[in-house]
Amino acid sequence: MANAFLFFSLLIFCSNIILENTIACNQSERSSLLSFALTLSSPQLNWTSFDCCNWEGITCNQNGWITHLQLPSKALKLEEGIFLSSSLGNLIHLTHLNLSHNSLSGSLSTGFFLSLNHLEILDLSYNLLSGELPSSLFQHAWNLTSFNVRNNNFSGSIPSSTCVHDYSPSIRLLDFSFNKFSGSIPHGLAECSKLQFFCAGYNNLSGLVPVEMYNATTLKEISLPANSLSGVLGEKMLQLVNLTILDLSYNQLSGMLPHHIGIFSKLKLLVLDFNSLEVGRASHVTCRDVVGSLICSYLPKDLNSNKAWKLTGFNVSNNTFSGPIPSSICLPSSSLRHLDFSFNDLNGSIPRVLGKCSKLQVFRAGHNYLSGSLPEDIYNATTVEEISLPLNSLNGAISDGIAKLINLTTLDLSYNQLSGVLPLHLGKLSKLKHILLDFNYLEGSLPLSLMNCTKLVELRMGANDLGGNISMFNFSKLSRLSKLDLRMNNFFGVLPRSLYSCKFLKAIRVSYNNLEVQIQPEIASLKSLSFLSLGVNKRLTNVKEAMKILMGCKSLVVLSLASSFVGEEFPTDLGKADFDGFQNLRILDLSSCNLTGQLPLWLSKLRKLESLSLSHNRITGSIPSWIGSLPRLYSIIMDFNLLSGKIPKELWMLPMLVSEQAAATADTALDLPCFYPSVDYAKPIQYNYLYYEAMISLKSNNLYGNIPSEIGQLQLLTCLDLRNNNLSGHIPEQTANIKSMRQLDLSMNQLSGNIPTSFTSLHFLSKLNVSFNNLEGPIPSSTQLQSFDASAFEGNLNLCGDPLPNKCKRTKGTDEPDMNNTDADIEFPWFYISAALGFIIGFWGVFGPLVLLKKWRYAYYQFLDNVYDRFMVMILNRMARVKRRFSRS
Repeated sequence: MANAFLFFSLLIFCSNIILENTIACNQSERSSLLSFALTLSSPQLNWTSFDCCNWEGITCNQNGWITHLQLPSKALKLEEGIFLSSSLGNLIHLTHLNLSHNSLSGSLSTGFFLSLNHLEILDLSYNLLSGELPSSLFQHAWNLTSFNVRNNNFSGSIPSSTCVHDYSPSIRLLDFSFNKFSGSIPHGLAECSKLQFFCAGYNNLSGLVPVEMYNATTLKEISLPANSLSGVLGEKMLQLVNLTILDLSYNQLSGMLPHHIGIFSKLKLLVLDFNSLEVGRASHVTCRDVVGSLICSYLPKDLNSNKAWKLTGFNVSNNTFSGPIPSSICLPSSSLRHLDFSFNDLNGSIPRVLGKCSKLQVFRAGHNYLSGSLPEDIYNATTVEEISLPLNSLNGAISDGIAKLINLTTLDLSYNQLSGVLPLHLGKLSKLKHILLDFNYLEGSLPLSLMNCTKLVELRMGANDLGGNISMFNFSKLSRLSKLDLRMNNFFGVLPRSLYSCKFLKAIRVSYNNLEVQIQPEIASLKSLSFLSLGVNKRLTNVKEAMKILMGCKSLVVLSLASSFVGEEFPTDLGKADFDGFQNLRILDLSSCNLTGQLPLWLSKLRKLESLSLSHNRITGSIPSWIGSLPRLYSIIMDFNLLSGKIPKELWMLPMLVSEQAAATADTALDLPCFYPSVDYAKPIQYNYLYYEAMISLKSNNLYGNIPSEIGQLQLLTCLDLRNNNLSGHIPEQTANIKSMRQLDLSMNQLSGNIPTSFTSLHFLSKLNVSFNNLEGPIPSSTQLQSFDASAFEGNLNLCGDPLPNKCKRTKGTDEPDMNNTDADIEFPWFYISAALGFIIGFWGVFGPLVLLKKWRYAYYQFLDNVYDRFMVMILNRMARVKRRFSRS
């Protein structure tokens, strides 16, 4: 019995211990969670067991109180618009709330935070929450250490209660980034004695960066890019001795950078691009005219001090910094890995110190005005992975020393003035992925060792003076090759079939060489091929068979076969009744091929076609009406053909030239860029998108008939060229509705009538030619039209007015003055001038003496009195005589 008693006592004791350690969650909090779950539309949470402490995302303390609610990335959605009902507010012991990366919408209620005094971490980032944050948000957040609402749709101001009056004294992280907050940064941040991370980039914040914020010396990161912050960065920011990341890019900051910015010994990332900052000349400069932003400026000496060399990245791209790159940018102890000076106005040569940057990985200084040769010192930076210096004026040869850069993956020296032959041992750079050397003066042949760069993805050597037999190269070794550009060189031989073994090829451009090119069936195996330019080589033949093969390249976007298939007939039948080829084609260039025949019907099936270039052929027949139904077409070049008939009205209703909404969808990324010179030819402009003028060019054909009034619908047309045809009738007044028109050429036709006076509203017109027609009457007066040369109007015998030498004569009975005849006999208004002078002289001749001479005034008034008396006597005598006559009768 004694043993049994001891056994049951021990059993009861153990049961009590187990029960004490497995206390179920508080039932009122369980009910609150279930209420919250009911507000979710999807997906359903598996909250069914009795003990909510075992539910997904729930953690309880030893007393059964819920402390953690963590449901990130669960695709949660709310049924109603108000987020966080009072049900979650009942979780008064909650310390961690993480509902990030869901689809929660609605706004935050003010009352929610009143009861959550124990909350330490709140993460609602990456949702769809909106509305304004309650102004009293932080007043009861005594234990809050992290507040993250990144990537939502919140608006209004950042709550001003942050850290004020000891509110939220423990806060360490505040992240308001990627919302729609406006207003200024709250001044209370200075009282956040433990704040380490403050992020509010990509909002609409404005005003000054509050100086008080620099008192928060615990700050490690300030990230405020892409706002509208203004003002200067004061010297007080140097108090932030723990700062590791400072990102104030894409703002409107101005003034001087603090002279001692280099004392940030822990700084790892400094991003100040896209501002208006400058660096002042003082005792803290090491070189002249180094860098600046919008203003000529100088680099602080402290930036090069030993204290600054924990800096791993230095990015001042996309400003207007001037002067040379500082020669003291690198020290042997430097931690710099990333240097970016791109898109500025830097000049001078590349400093011969980069080899001292022992950890440098990325060096970018493209789109500047750098000159001189590549310094040999740069080849000592053996850790470098990217050298990107496009669009400068660098010259000289690429040294064989480049073979030392064994870690190099990207070499971009395009659009410079480099010369000489390519390094023989270029193939030793086995990690190379991108070689961009186009638009230089390189000569010689491609080194055979290049085929050893088996990781090569992009090879661009276009627009040089390179040559050699291309058939010697075995491209099958370059299995990862995606883009090949050898255009505008002197390569010869047969385009190797081994190229088709590069299954990842997206772009091939070998035009303007002396290659023997034929379209082989194997090209259809390149499933990703989107860009193909083979024109201006030794003549391609058999256009019909070539087009049938290319129909199998389903991804093709750009197809240029200019100056090929000479004299062949434009294929009208490509062998399929239900034509489904070229469904992604957006640019088709078959110009200068001397093709004969008519425009084939299969062109009408290219529903994504944006640019059609068929100039310099011998295409006959009329322009088909279906051309106006192509929904994305906005560039038509069919000049120098044998087209006849009337221009169909449908052409003047192209959707892409009529609707701005349709035109907004036109940009499509290219796999190879195109370069066009800028207006002043100082720097070329690179287009990585389909870029063709919104134009219609039908010059030098046999078209006749009138220009229809529907032309006015082409609101987005910028260039219209109809010269050298047989068009007749008047120039429609509606032409002036095309406000974006920059070039208009109607010369060498049989147009008659007047130049529409509405042409004076074409303010963007830079080129106009209506010469050699039958136009008559005055040229409308406007600053724009009179600025053109007289040759733009010559050959119209009855046309007159500036800028033509023959002046317009006034016709009889015409009241309107000749506005165009600036040198004609225009009557000076002598009559009105003499009348005005007579009035002034007569008035002051009579009244002037009366005003100035007292005696004259008395005499004048006495004279008036006498006249008045005589007049009254005369009247009275006349009345007396009349009375006597009546009385006698």
